[in-house]
Parts: sequence; structure tokens; C-alpha cells
Amino acid sequence: MNINPVPTLFPLLGMAALVLMVWLRLYVERVGEMRARKINPQKIATALQSATVLQRTQSADNFRNLFEMPVLFYVLVLAAHVSISVPPGFTALAWAYVALRAAHSWIHCTYNRVMHRFIAYLFSALALWVLWGWLAWLWIQ
Repeated sequence: MNINPVPTLFPLLGMAALVLMVWLRLYVERVGEMRARKINPQKIATALQSATVLQRTQSADNFRNLFEMPVLFYVLVLAAHVSISVPPGFTALAWAYVALRAAHSWIHCTYNRVMHRFIAYLFSALALWVLWGWLAWLWIQ
């Protein structure tokens, strides 16, 4: 089988890699904290219980964030890929979105300074809305 990689879709791989990294960090932190504090898994059976029992929740919070706005990114990239000839600038902006989400995740999972995290989130959201506007403009041309 001869697979021809499509650069337009590579940002999706970038986002998937980011989700994988945050997921791994989440479980390393969670299992580590549960072992260190001898927390019975049943004590964190629900999100509410987890929030009240666990002290280190940043990675879990960020993991959930990666299934909010980024869902629109996945749809956007796939819709663009199947419906238009994607300009290089579009792909570059998609990569910028991935980089900004990675910055947001890094801040969230490490030192968690809210205003720094918000700036990364804001610029990633703006990039996403510009991409959607660009796609809409390309569709109506």
C-alpha cells in the first residue's frame, strides 16, 4: 500500500499527540498521587469525588479542555481537507493553533498561571475562528 501523506491533515496528528501527552501526564500524576496518599480508587468514582479528594487536578482539567474547542478544530481541518484545495497559509495557521494549544496545555499542566493560560487560550481561539471564517470565505467564492 502506497500512502501519500497530506500536509493539510498533519495538524490533526499534532493535536492527537498533544492529547496523548496530556493523557499520559494525567495518569502518571493521578496514579502517583493515589499511591502516595493511599487513596482507594472507589473514593474518586465520580468527577465530584475526584475534585474533592485529589489535590493535583490540572492535567485532568486540561485533558477535558482538549475535548471542548479543539473538537471544532478537528471538524474544521477535515471539512477543509475534503472540500477545498487548502492554501499553505491555512495549514500554517492550523499549525499555529496546535502550537497555541500546546502552550496552553503546558502552562495548565505545570505552573498554571491563569493569565498566561488565558492568553494562550485567547490566541488559539482567535486562530480557530479566523480559520473558520477563512473556510467559509473559500466555500462561498
